[in-house]
Amino acid sequence: MDVVIGNSAQIIKQAQQIRYAVFVQEQLIPQELDLDGLDQESMHLLVTDDSTPVATARLSFSSASSAILARVAVLKAFRGAGVAKAVIQKAIDYAIKQRVHHIDIHAHQHLRGYYENFGFKYVDTCEVVGGHPLIAMSYRTDVQ
Repeated sequence: MDVVIGNSAQIIKQAQQIRYAVFVQEQLIPQELDLDGLDQESMHLLVTDDSTPVATARLSFSSASSAILARVAVLKAFRGAGVAKAVIQKAIDYAIKQRVHHIDIHAHQHLRGYYENFGFKYVDTCEVVGGHPLIAMSYRTDVQ
């Protein structure tokens, strides 16, 4: 599996196709909630398996020192193989290389422990999106 990071039209299109399959078709989240207008100004991580896109995540930089990790999605056939773990760790590593001090995420409530394993800390319950309760979490880097 390969991971690329970028925001070309092709990467964004492939990321959106994965998100459509996972968020809209599986989780029944309205597509307009996924397509929030931030894709062009964000960096996308795209995981491919034999050149087939299988997972994605998005990093939006809200300031010079902070980022928002969002839209983490893995196609159903590739879950349980460590793909999500790889893309999340790659996103964290990339953000650190960009000298980010902290990364925020709104995660599904049931994934709290999963993100805590990466070093994210629970902040608060924040919203319900498409019937899914989300929590705010934050990751502090040691970048000064």
